[in-house]
Amino acid sequence: MLQGCCPVRALARLYFEDFLVNRQLFSSESVTEGHPDKIADQISDGVLDAVVAQDPRSRVACESLLTTGLIVVAGEITTNATVDYQEIARQAVRQVGYTDAAFGFDADTCGVLISIHQQSGDIAMGVDKDGAGDQGMMFGYACDETPEKMPLPIALAHRLARRLSETRRSGELDFLRPDGKTQVTVEYVDGQPVRLDAIVVSSQHSDAVSTEELRTRIRKQVIDPVLPAGMADAKTQYHINPTGRFVIGGPMGDTGVTGRKIIVDTYGGMGRHGGGAFSGKDATKVDRSAAYMARYIAKNVVAAGLARRCEVQLAYAIGVAEPVSVLVDTFGTGSISAGQISDAVRQVFKLTPRGIIETLQLRRPIFQKTAAFGHFGRNEPEFTWEAENQAEALLSAAGVASNAIAGARA
Repeated sequence: MLQGCCPVRALARLYFEDFLVNRQLFSSESVTEGHPDKIADQISDGVLDAVVAQDPRSRVACESLLTTGLIVVAGEITTNATVDYQEIARQAVRQVGYTDAAFGFDADTCGVLISIHQQSGDIAMGVDKDGAGDQGMMFGYACDETPEKMPLPIALAHRLARRLSETRRSGELDFLRPDGKTQVTVEYVDGQPVRLDAIVVSSQHSDAVSTEELRTRIRKQVIDPVLPAGMADAKTQYHINPTGRFVIGGPMGDTGVTGRKIIVDTYGGMGRHGGGAFSGKDATKVDRSAAYMARYIAKNVVAAGLARRCEVQLAYAIGVAEPVSVLVDTFGTGSISAGQISDAVRQVFKLTPRGIIETLQLRRPIFQKTAAFGHFGRNEPEFTWEAENQAEALLSAAGVASNAIAGARA
């Protein structure tokens, strides 16, 4: 009840304020590279990179599973490359940091089973003619909430996960172990992020550190350096290792499987997802390559000022080169109609699998790096789909002058 007001007026005022202001909470999570599902992704993409490095036109669909003391690598691979799949798996685990049995998993002593065969000839018939490797719909998303044009909740969750990894690897927090998860809840008012409502960080750790020390140091050395100034307040909640103990982690604590973190890989749930995983698949699989192209398109739409939020859907039929549909949704934030933007997109971007592969240079061994901390919102040179180099071309195709867009935004 509001002080100094009669109950009826107080309730009426609260109702009126909520009616005028649209307040929402949205949460996104990330995981570290030592999460078992992410280790599986890195193994699968490590296999892809090793094969593509020798034979760029290889067809790869590789999946991995990890559990206590065991890695299983399976899938369909058609290639002229000769690689040691077992060593690739061990090296991926080694790079993550599971190099000691005391951590619950050891790259050099775990078992590794390999079950690889060639791609189905029925699928190859369509792909050989530059058609899509499967049917399905893929989504790309971009918005102006962050410099990388990602939603703020997933952007912050990734930064926290990366910071956990950095402090572990540097020895700054030497009690941390590779497995970990983060989650950020952002309060939005009328569609704009205004404050941080909750921060969750859980990290595997050694048995020697106390819960009190772990929480104090993660707050000081992981969370505080990452949070944007002015976004946290006295009501922001912090949950650091909420159960108080996380010694058993990685593949010993939970089975890991390729492709099980597709929301972490993309937009944290803010944009839609077609359902297809990315890791372990070569670029003829539109699950991966078309999702990268959809992000490339959406990011350039936002960079051009044609919309503040943009989601792009591409859909394909197996063996057919051109997409069966292209949809652009700007959620009412566009400076021109979504139909005009869609027409411009078709003019500017090559949307066949071959066109996507050539535009984004996807026949290179660049994929293992994508398998941790998200496939989008990255500034490393391998992430060609993050470039904003088609903004002017979109404006030209739409018949819009850049100064007109700037004036409309002002």
